[in-house]
Amino acid sequence: MTRTPASQTPPGPSEVPGTPVPDPSAPDTSTLGTRERILVSAAQVLSERGYAATRLSDIARRAGVHAPGVYHYFSSRDDLVTQVLREGQRRVRQHVTAALEASPPHTSSRDRIMIAIDAHLRIELELSEFATAVTRNLGHVPAPIRESLQADSEAYHAVWRDLLADAVADGSISPSVDVRVARMMVIGALNWAPEWWHNDEAPVGVVVATAQGIVGDGLFAPPDSRITETATT
Repeated sequence: MTRTPASQTPPGPSEVPGTPVPDPSAPDTSTLGTRERILVSAAQVLSERGYAATRLSDIARRAGVHAPGVYHYFSSRDDLVTQVLREGQRRVRQHVTAALEASPPHTSSRDRIMIAIDAHLRIELELSEFATAVTRNLGHVPAPIRESLQADSEAYHAVWRDLLADAVADGSISPSVDVRVARMMVIGALNWAPEWWHNDEAPVGVVVATAQGIVGDGLFAPPDSRITETATT
């Protein structure tokens, strides 16, 4: 068999001038358009490294494009980050809302809150790198980015505001609970999970069940201390 001389061996991707080097850890984005590939790659890098350590060159490498080419789709690094976080917020809200809408018509207010906890944790821990990116980075990005995402954040808080209002209306939440504080603490705790969670230490189901237990025991009063129409008239 005749061997090709080393000098005639076709160069690999890393040897061709100007050819992006494939990243072996890159997500499979072969069926996506260029803009979508960049977004997915940015979500992954932000999820892994955080805002401060995310470099445009790393995102471009994962997406299989030249770094300057990113500017054809996004005006700046922060524009790209903003779009990733906005998409992450949209996906979290959409996933939680869909889970609530799929619940039976007469699901209790407590069970609906448990459903929301399950949906929130599962999408940010195992279903969407966009969701993980937003929960890990929203508190660390510059103020202008946070301000541009405020409407999206408010829309998600409105989902939880309604859930807690329903629980107050049917008397199932403990009368000692400040529901605004409760909403901020619950969402804050759920959003913090990606910062410490590792699947090899606790399956997602364990995290979900633990969060449900803590929130359930903290928010909901036992039957003999619930606010009822009879007790308040």
